[in-house]
Amino acid sequence: MSIRFFILTVVIIFGLQSKAQLPDPVSKIKVMFLYNFTKYIEWPKEYKQGDFIIGILGGGADALHKELEKLSMTKKAGIQNIVIKKYSSLAEVDKCHMLFIPESKSASLDDATATLKKNSTLIVTEKDGLAKKGSAINFVIKDNKQNFELNKGNIERYNLNVSSSLLSLAIQVN
Repeated sequence: MSIRFFILTVVIIFGLQSKAQLPDPVSKIKVMFLYNFTKYIEWPKEYKQGDFIIGILGGGADALHKELEKLSMTKKAGIQNIVIKKYSSLAEVDKCHMLFIPESKSASLDDATATLKKNSTLIVTEKDGLAKKGSAINFVIKDNKQNFELNKGNIERYNLNVSSSLLSLAIQVN
């Protein structure tokens, strides 16, 4: 009886571990979008030195954070190393190139836009309607596919330039 209990315990433990380690396909897709945004958005000259910082505000994006960390080990944004920072509050956010605000922190968008108004930070969100309310790019599901909305006015407000190629791929909102 103890051998059965041992085997059952091992099976349960390994089953839980393998389930916890399964990749999140939605996070992988979002990370690839975020990485590609680095190619089609131009930051001001002073942002082209040092590390390329992608920040994540608060919790609720653990799978995305893990995928971004993996990406940062193998990819660069132009010639800049990619560094991922997790901020527990907006007060911690300093100069970062991109700030991802997960759905669980969507209520922070107004404060984020006020805090970052003098920075050239691309604000990326993932809740319907937020590109109209201040974010530059907002992840949405359209026709059962991951897509993104882009608010060109919000991008330009942060002294960023967006390529026409990215504009043509986006759902444009004002």
